[in-house]
Amino acid sequence: MLNKAVVNEVVNEGQVWVVTDLDGTLLDHHYCWDAAKPTLAWLKQVGIVVIPCTSKTAEEVERFRIDANLDGPFIVENGGAIHGGIGAEAWEQGLGRPHAELRHKLHALSHQVGHPLAALEDLSSDQVTELTGLRGEAVLLAQRRRWSVPFLNPPAPLRETVEQEAIQLGLTVVQGNRMSHLLQAGTSKGAALAALKQRLNQADVHVLALGDSPNDLPLLEAGDHSVVVPGEHGPHPRLQSWVNEGRFVLAPAAHAAGWAHSVLAHIKARVTPELAATAPEPPRDWP
Repeated sequence: MLNKAVVNEVVNEGQVWVVTDLDGTLLDHHYCWDAAKPTLAWLKQVGIVVIPCTSKTAEEVERFRIDANLDGPFIVENGGAIHGGIGAEAWEQGLGRPHAELRHKLHALSHQVGHPLAALEDLSSDQVTELTGLRGEAVLLAQRRRWSVPFLNPPAPLRETVEQEAIQLGLTVVQGNRMSHLLQAGTSKGAALAALKQRLNQADVHVLALGDSPNDLPLLEAGDHSVVVPGEHGPHPRLQSWVNEGRFVLAPAAHAAGWAHSVLAHIKARVTPELAATAPEPPRDWP
């Protein structure tokens, strides 16, 4: 049993947030995160807040929070909104244009580039399952957007054109692992993290940031210590240069195993030896 006075002392001396992407970072492409469960449990025990920062919807994150026993704030739809509180105390703060406006803009963007851009919500359940691996109600939760419009990636030769035309419309397009996402210009995971710090009056909080794809770059840039979690075949090519330059650290394994190893290494170095001694062993199930 941990000494609560020791835990409180550590938390009060310097609050730490673990701000993490979910899909492709903590979760693998089968949505498994078993290797990180002991680490998540330990973080909760010692008072370290874990904040999902994801392209997922609030409804999807609420499900994950229950499964992972998280009760802190979270960031959804690539920075489209921040959330906090539980039950009657729950709150939402939108940070960009609402979905209906963005959906209209997607039609305009399609016209501008001369190529149909198919929104996630227009796909059949079978198509979404094939694309994402989600099934049943999980498909509906992913399609019910409030602050963004995910759409199928345009052909590679058109991607730069789509991004440039979006800028002309006051929008931004960010690339995730499976889809592109249309948002109001200036909306990002990094901007949402800044808004969350301001909302919670935590300007000086130390942020350990973890991500795996280009849409995580603003989050990783905003972190005090930032970790790129690789996929099964290595880190995303667009993040490799940041690792090579030493600006970000590369996790030693893909997904939950690499996530847990990196989080444990960083957090154990920031807490007292007494607390560090209570940490679980890092997972050993990577190649």
